[in-house]
Amino acid sequence: MSLRLPVYLDNNATTPMDPRVLEEMLPYFIEKFGNAASRTHSYGWEAEEAVDIAREQIASLIGAHPNEIVFTSGATEAVNLAIKGVLENDPRHQKHVITVCTEHKAVLDSCKHVENGQATVTYLPVRNDGTIELQNVENAITEETILISVMYANNETGVIYPIREIASIARRHNILFMTDATQAVGKIPVNVQDEGIDLLTLSAHKLYGPKGIGALFVRKKSPAVHLTAQIDGGGHERNMRSGTLNVPGIAGFGKACELCMEEMESESERLRKIRDIFESALMELEGVSVNGNMGLRLPHTTNIAFQGIDGEKLIFEAGNDIAFSRSSACTSATLEPSYVLKAMGMSDEAIHTSFRFSFGRFSTEEHALHSVKVLSRIVNAHRSERVF
Repeated sequence: MSLRLPVYLDNNATTPMDPRVLEEMLPYFIEKFGNAASRTHSYGWEAEEAVDIAREQIASLIGAHPNEIVFTSGATEAVNLAIKGVLENDPRHQKHVITVCTEHKAVLDSCKHVENGQATVTYLPVRNDGTIELQNVENAITEETILISVMYANNETGVIYPIREIASIARRHNILFMTDATQAVGKIPVNVQDEGIDLLTLSAHKLYGPKGIGALFVRKKSPAVHLTAQIDGGGHERNMRSGTLNVPGIAGFGKACELCMEEMESESERLRKIRDIFESALMELEGVSVNGNMGLRLPHTTNIAFQGIDGEKLIFEAGNDIAFSRSSACTSATLEPSYVLKAMGMSDEAIHTSFRFSFGRFSTEEHALHSVKVLSRIVNAHRSERVF
């Protein structure tokens, strides 16, 4: 059986929906179409039950209580609700937020927004391998600090941050700790209770569920986190996010989380092996290296630099065979070099020859080997052109 081309190696941008998720969703489009807020008839009861089941499935994946899950349209909305909701709910006049310069744009742009009179923000640097210095977190804390926000794993490099340790620092200073775990949940174990997380964002389309549905974990006790709603009208989701619930999307989200719980361990190990085969073969080529810490990272993600190669030509010539990305999907429409790699001290030239490859549930070793063959052919051809 021939490969479907181009081979999809951009799972950090979005994952294909698992057919089992679609099967779970379909009844709620036609047969069970009720509004989950309709409490007077069976159509509404069916929809509400589906939402309750999904809430339990999502909570189980991250070690939360179902009542701590707030549904949103995606991780970006969840991030906005968390950051702006915390700040608007706090009565203090002077407010301070700590985050990292390599966060997803949803976090960085939300922080830029609140800097317009609501709060001051400290953007922590990263080391050359994309990791952060814990002492920098401690040193950045002031009397006005009310929130520390550090992503669980970086979307471009896959580097995993020391969440448990940062949460512990926050807890010692009575500061709320938030993590954008969009790339990590479903890929590696995440537990909000064990790790001391107060707010966590996630999205269904990053773990083989549908687009347009996400969630925010909001801790209910020890401490109880209070947010000011960013969308008003109807008081849905415990008055934190009004709007008719996307029942099919929520049902699919829940099923996707259930599947991740069942298959995460074996899937992670399988993808790590595929990723390592891919990396090892490419690193035999001249001038090829991996960006970011190779130990502390997601099992399915690699960011590879092809030194001395024309990046535009590489991505153009490989496009019919491999679907991959230069950086995150949220910034790839611009010609600006990756701010994540730039923060790691890389030159613009090196950044323009760096690409993210992310494997997923439906990736195989054959996909990896095909991609290595294509990329090797292109790189060797470029090297030959430079010689002559």
